Amino acid sequence: MAHSPPSPMEAEFYYAGLPSNPRLVARTGSAWEPPSGQYPDSKELRPVGNHPLTDIWEDSVAFKLHALLNSMDVQWTSTDVVRIGLAEEPSAPAPVVLWIGVVPASIPAKDGVAVAEKCRDILVEFNITDVEVEIRESIVTRSARAGPKLLTPSYSSDLTVHFREPFTPTLGIPICAQSTPWDVGSGGFFIAEGEGRNAERLLLVTARHVAFPVNENENELFECKNDSQPRHNVILFSDAAFNTYLESLETEIGGKTTLTEYYEGRIKAVKNKDDPAANRERQTVQAAVNEAQEARARLSAFYQYVSTQWAAPESRVLGHVVLSPPISVGSSSSSGGGYTEDWAVIEIDGSKIDASNFNGNAIDLLTHVPVDKFTAMMHPPNAKNARSFSYPFDRLLRLKDTIPEDEMRRPAAADQNGEPGLMVLKRGGASGLTVGRANNICSYARYYPPYYINDETSKEWAILPRNSESGPFSKNGDSGSVVVDGRGRMGGLLTGGTGRHASLSESQLDITYATPVDFILKRMQEHGLHKPHVNPVLAA
Repeated sequence: MAHSPPSPMEAEFYYAGLPSNPRLVARTGSAWEPPSGQYPDSKELRPVGNHPLTDIWEDSVAFKLHALLNSMDVQWTSTDVVRIGLAEEPSAPAPVVLWIGVVPASIPAKDGVAVAEKCRDILVEFNITDVEVEIRESIVTRSARAGPKLLTPSYSSDLTVHFREPFTPTLGIPICAQSTPWDVGSGGFFIAEGEGRNAERLLLVTARHVAFPVNENENELFECKNDSQPRHNVILFSDAAFNTYLESLETEIGGKTTLTEYYEGRIKAVKNKDDPAANRERQTVQAAVNEAQEARARLSAFYQYVSTQWAAPESRVLGHVVLSPPISVGSSSSSGGGYTEDWAVIEIDGSKIDASNFNGNAIDLLTHVPVDKFTAMMHPPNAKNARSFSYPFDRLLRLKDTIPEDEMRRPAAADQNGEPGLMVLKRGGASGLTVGRANNICSYARYYPPYYINDETSKEWAILPRNSESGPFSKNGDSGSVVVDGRGRMGGLLTGGTGRHASLSESQLDITYATPVDFILKRMQEHGLHKPHVNPVLAA
């Protein structure tokens, strides 16, 4: 059937509800029905799950599709395969869509229709007849954002626990290069080397573009092999982020002062009353006064500690980069994979982390979401699999091992609709702790000059928002975070994602991209690290 370009209304509102609200360029499929009410129905992205396309996508269909797009001079930015359903019908079957991102304003809608139809012809060649093609405007972005020792995680009852977390060695540490403090990101996961000369050193992995911003450095191999070489230091917090942190702490202290004054006023209101209700009010409110005063005192003391001990950038130096290959996409190394290669290894200063404050690779699940609700987020209602996540009593989800790439494509777990799918989480320096759904079919991202010499394509592990109300899985500043499943297995290193806007300050990511940890570990060994592994232990 012949398809028509979308109307301006359809182009703008077709993807209502998705984080970046991308603009529709063209699509195949049935005619669009305008919303009957005041607002269009909200949509959400879902993993593909069981579908014949999963078996032939990487080895056959994707390559032929990319060749077609290139031959038609389409400035495509990503090729994703997802289900797109209505948010208000989470259990209803959702159609599988070949979702193609293109540079905004790069292709007229009429030409887009021709491209979409030819792409669908490729699917039909492979006997895939139930998948429609949709083209949207979308940009792939890189989500970048000697002193006291880091602190140990504290109990949940500690009145400073939320403000203490960024100063602990748990994962998602907010970091930046000392020389480029305007580009911030996150510390992903710790590794160590096998027995040998450097087995005792603790290493932290992040995205290269966090340590070496793309537009500020030559994209060349960086190695620091001895102390005679200049160090490329990485620090905790940028100056701006540190000042923002202090302001939030001041606001919290001010709030406790306001609460104390309010509670004291309530006590004065029952001062001359001696009936049972007044006595209960006095007793209850006095306990609240005591708690608010104690919190104010503890927070004020913590503010004094942080503002004096951590203010200087030199006091926030965590370590220095020892290895980082150039950023490349579609890596064709002996490790295979065709993934984005965007990683850096930081040697941690022994004065910052030692056996007394190191818990191994662990994510602090500290959140304002109640334990029962967070557990439900990791195990959707009616999911057709045994519960794989249990909230740890000390909040620390200890990580061990990695998710095999084969399981990424063929998850043993299933969602509420019985489709294969993994629930995953990450803690990032920008968006904190978030839960998402890993897609079981990989995406492809397309990169262009000036950041790359030639047009390049790279394979990505795709993470979708948890649902239509959860917001994006990641934001600018989360690059370098590690994405893990509920069993504490590491899946991928977060490198970026795709959304409507090119500007990082405006970008809301519909899909987050990560590079499998197993692939990164293999590449590290090829670059000279000795048997790198994700289970470091520090000697006392």
